[in-house]
Amino acid sequence: MQNEPTSSLVGEEYEVEVGPVAHGGHCIARTAENQVLFVRHTLPGEKVIAKVTDGDTDSRFLRADAVRILEPSKDRVEAPCPYAGPGMCGGCDWQHAKPGAQRRLKGEVIAEQLRRLAGLTPEEAGWDGTVMPADGDKLPAGEVPAWRTRVQYAIDAEGRAGLRKHRSHDVQPIDHCLIAAPGVSELGVEKREWPQIAAVEAITATGSNDRQVILTPKPGGRLPLVELDKPVSVLRVDEKDGGVHRVHGRAFVRERADDRTYRVGSGGFWQVHPQAANTLVRAVMQGLLPRKNDTALDLYCGVGLFAGAIGQRLGEKGAVLGIESGKRAVEDARHNLKDLDRVRIEHGKVDQVLPRTGITECDLIVLDPPRAGAGKQVVKHLSGLGARKIAYVACDPAALARDLAYFREGGYRVRTLRAFDLFPMTHHVECVAILEPVAKGS
Repeated sequence: MQNEPTSSLVGEEYEVEVGPVAHGGHCIARTAENQVLFVRHTLPGEKVIAKVTDGDTDSRFLRADAVRILEPSKDRVEAPCPYAGPGMCGGCDWQHAKPGAQRRLKGEVIAEQLRRLAGLTPEEAGWDGTVMPADGDKLPAGEVPAWRTRVQYAIDAEGRAGLRKHRSHDVQPIDHCLIAAPGVSELGVEKREWPQIAAVEAITATGSNDRQVILTPKPGGRLPLVELDKPVSVLRVDEKDGGVHRVHGRAFVRERADDRTYRVGSGGFWQVHPQAANTLVRAVMQGLLPRKNDTALDLYCGVGLFAGAIGQRLGEKGAVLGIESGKRAVEDARHNLKDLDRVRIEHGKVDQVLPRTGITECDLIVLDPPRAGAGKQVVKHLSGLGARKIAYVACDPAALARDLAYFREGGYRVRTLRAFDLFPMTHHVECVAILEPVAKGS
């Protein structure tokens, strides 16, 4: 008996009752044939018409958009952004949800990832289940916080600036991004045409008046004379080596956090929400409680945010080692922390540099890994250093939960976990977990 040929289900519509939220900005539903649907633009408990955007008869799951809402949730609002919705901009996942509902959904995702990947209840993780809004972001339904200090605009074939559609290279032209910070919007990137440019990244600093645009020309494209609505530094991406080169103005922006100024060069990581750096430093310092003369590690240290915070809280015998793989970020970190004699920054990947340092013990560890997490081998190494406290800063709850399970194998438990809504209108959420060694005999 021959198997029936696989056929695409893209464009098929199903009437479904929507189940719980899932990690990734969608909710789970099932077709009458019991095939799993990951549905965007909906909320738990709604009845909707879901139109398949990806998948076929053999797929483990289908992706879909809610194109008609038959029974809306009480948490639903009219999306404030005209570009939010099926087939349009893919940047925001929850424009159609009340702000409080967005935070609740993110909390449900964190709880589900902790249970599934780490075997932890919120109580066991020392978490009260809430996702805290950043200062100034608690707004009424229908209002959108303008928080995004870095916006990557894609340029369409006509030279218009826009944003990518969900899981697509297609561009949705826009005339204004509601979540863009005022300093980005004031540049007026969307107002002008970019005929020979593939992408424009607009950056506004929160610690200074510095503004920057990074232009990626199309292959063979010439750089335009950039005249925007506010003074701005201009950089370009080299099509041969992918490096970023200064055209005019500063090659960096100056940011402020924890009463220090940080230079952040092109490609250097800095939190996108204006309140994020201070919020996370506070959470990490409150969790670690550094003591005079402590020794500390700051892993995936970027331009030195946490190394600087710990370094200025230690005495003359304390020391901090930061490790960062980005060459430009290392240069910036060394510049930013040059006044702190007891702070050293090493260049390289954490899993390669850490064993070479010869460090066998330390008092404190902070790690802020990329979205994929630190991974089993790094966590195993860290668990053997005997740190009194470990602060884990995570932008992905699944990676955090996986690594917490590895830390448990290494003899560490979560003492407290805090979650912050530093990416309003999207499914992203930031967490800070504080870990301590499990007491002997417990």
